[in-house]
Amino acid sequence: MVIVTTIRRDVLTLPAAELGPSNPLPPLRPLDETHRIDERDRSDLPRDMARQIGYEPLRSVLPERLRDGYDRQRTPREIDTIVIENDRLRATVLPGYGGRVVSLVHKPSRRELLYRNPVLQPACFALNGAWFSGGIEWNIGATGHTTLSCSPVHAARVPAPGGGEMLRLWEWERLRDLPFQVDLWLPDGSDFLYVGVRVRNPHEKPAPVYWWSNTAVPEESRVLAPAEEAWHFGYERRLRRVPVPEHEGADRTYPPRSTFPADYFYEVPDGRRRWIAALDATGDGLVQTSTDVLRGRKLFVWGSGPGGRRWQEWLTEPGTGGYCEIQAGLARTQLEHVRLDAESDVSWLEAYGPLAADAEAVHGADWGGALAEAERRLEGALPRGDVDAAYDAWLPHADAEPGEVLAVGSGWGALEVLRAAHKLPGTPFDESTLGDAQAPWLELLRSGAFPEPRRVGPPGETLVAPHWRDMLETAPAVPIAEYHLGVAQWHAGDLAQAVRSWERALELAPSLWPLLRCLAVADQEADNRERAADRYAEAFDDLCRERRDDGEVWTAATAALGREAIGALLAVRRVVEARAVWERLRPATRARGRFRLIEAQLLVAEGEVGAARAVFDEGFEVADLREGAEVVSELWARLSDEAVPGRYEFRMRPGGV
Repeated sequence: MVIVTTIRRDVLTLPAAELGPSNPLPPLRPLDETHRIDERDRSDLPRDMARQIGYEPLRSVLPERLRDGYDRQRTPREIDTIVIENDRLRATVLPGYGGRVVSLVHKPSRRELLYRNPVLQPACFALNGAWFSGGIEWNIGATGHTTLSCSPVHAARVPAPGGGEMLRLWEWERLRDLPFQVDLWLPDGSDFLYVGVRVRNPHEKPAPVYWWSNTAVPEESRVLAPAEEAWHFGYERRLRRVPVPEHEGADRTYPPRSTFPADYFYEVPDGRRRWIAALDATGDGLVQTSTDVLRGRKLFVWGSGPGGRRWQEWLTEPGTGGYCEIQAGLARTQLEHVRLDAESDVSWLEAYGPLAADAEAVHGADWGGALAEAERRLEGALPRGDVDAAYDAWLPHADAEPGEVLAVGSGWGALEVLRAAHKLPGTPFDESTLGDAQAPWLELLRSGAFPEPRRVGPPGETLVAPHWRDMLETAPAVPIAEYHLGVAQWHAGDLAQAVRSWERALELAPSLWPLLRCLAVADQEADNRERAADRYAEAFDDLCRERRDDGEVWTAATAALGREAIGALLAVRRVVEARAVWERLRPATRARGRFRLIEAQLLVAEGEVGAARAVFDEGFEVADLREGAEVVSELWARLSDEAVPGRYEFRMRPGGV
């Protein structure tokens, strides 16, 4: 009996941490400095790679806000899912978390093909903070994990090629101002999940595009990709060509044989089929393949060292097994962005499914033989010509209008469509999705004036694209408009004009602290650290006078500004003032792991080394510890000659502090 493909809503119960509020302070500084290469390496790169590495790097994560309000207290939570199922596969998608495919089960063998995280624990890996591990994630925007990692996307049923239905996910990616869609379907009887992806540039100028599909798989596997060389990138920020599979005396296609976390970007020859697989000791596992537009293939490993193992525990659950990631992208490496011409799009098709190969051939000493075996099995399971044909069959359906809406994303796309009357068949951004966040910008669009807030509170999000900046420049110069204009000018690189806008707003603004904080960041960027400390102290005083309650928004603002103010004051050794800021934080804020670390830093500055060591001995967890950060081990080195305790060991590079 043939079971037709079905799409249905469901609920998944997982131990999950609360995401909490976003950081209300605009992220004026670049957040992610981990994925940058040493300049000495750039001259040795292929010309096209070097050009794309230098093409439109991200200046900040504006207009997004940082997601750093989460904790590590996990409780069972019901999470909305969408399940796509045929008689061979069952895929589970989280529309509220970037459309992540968290499970792909091969029903005949009862095997989970992905690494399925038993918990949902946010950690600071996305460009804007909150991210979680496991499954298949769709990364668009810029080098790093997408800002949509923990955000909702739109989802609906759409007619599929050959009849039946597919699941369409779509959103407006705000870092690059580009709409995209991901169509998932399971043809009846198919062992492969098909994924059609399209990124559109509706603007009159070219745009930089970044895309990587990241798939978590059990790390006790051998990862195969059709390449003899790879570009190795580690957290020491060196990009260098290395042989595959063996490098520095070890076969690096087995993830546990690396010591430190690292990326291996495979150099797949032109004309070779694009694929990557992770196969276990029996020769079974997952394979991903695509049309040729999705050029790059990559292996990410955590490594066997203490830092990598600690991160695995941090992101998952101790004792549940480790994972690595096999990935596919538009460029050879994730350090590159590709050009998408004005009023054009780029699209491709991916396929995910089981692969069963001869174990002896896969794990034998002959790399060429292992690749030949995997490619032969892949061609038997899903011929290359069938992937191209599936893409051709899907493309006419990419514009099909969605039917039943299954989930709703943000209203930012609807705002952009209203502004520019974009025609985006297949991905409607309906006015009904507009919300409070978009309301003042809708007023600016319609009236030419930015509305003054109705109640006292932290300013809302700032739109920074050139067209919105132009509107702010011609709007009446009320303080709130000047504030947002300054943020937009700062993002555009016009730092002096941004400072002038914020200083003008100070003269009449009822709320000073948002402007003083922006000016303090500008002072820091100009290396005027004393004035930055003055302004931070004044800003925090003003916030404490203004805050109205102990609610989520004001508490988040106080914590965010207090954290920055203490850092600025300690940088110029104004320890007494830093302690005064600390004392005015809410007790619940001071109890959080990030602020326990700050307390230890304060104690060291006060000469209380023993008390600082006691903070470590009591134990704390910095929930939003940044990927690659060494602040915990650096502070420990000031307190003790002993090795860093395992619970604080997060170093991801050789020679870390």
